[in-house]
Amino acid sequence: MTVVNFTEVSTAGLESSPVAPALAGLRANEARYFANKYGADYVTAAPDAKADAVAWIEEILRSERDIVFASPILEVFVHQDEELFWPSLYFADGLAVNVLWTKAEGGKRAVGFKLSQGMNPPSELAAFKWVRQRSKLAGEIRGSYFVIKGEHPLPPSATAV
Repeated sequence: MTVVNFTEVSTAGLESSPVAPALAGLRANEARYFANKYGADYVTAAPDAKADAVAWIEEILRSERDIVFASPILEVFVHQDEELFWPSLYFADGLAVNVLWTKAEGGKRAVGFKLSQGMNPPSELAAFKWVRQRSKLAGEIRGSYFVIKGEHPLPPSATAV
């Protein structure tokens, strides 16, 4: 497990990515958001350490939009509290995928995609429209999302808060 430092951007855990510096900036940008919004450390882990969260996100992508990514997952982050379950996956190609899941019935539920600077959208996301955002840590981030329509029971680790 690694605590991501957003004041000194590090590629630790992302070294095998061809866009490691840009992906590290994107990850640091997310760490800053969670520190400011929730007062939470941004702790990432290997995919096998958070296998249930990975499987849950993959099931949502597959069942909602028939999306399966070819790039390997390098790191996983999970934020959860009484109200939210918010996991994120970092892929070797520079893509970050997160699921915002409000635990209350009828709450916000969406899948977000962010592309590291210089990365083209993967073919699985060619139909999505992308917005641009500037970040001191990540340069230009392009993002898109879709609203989750179906029911997807939370993984066991999400209920242990």
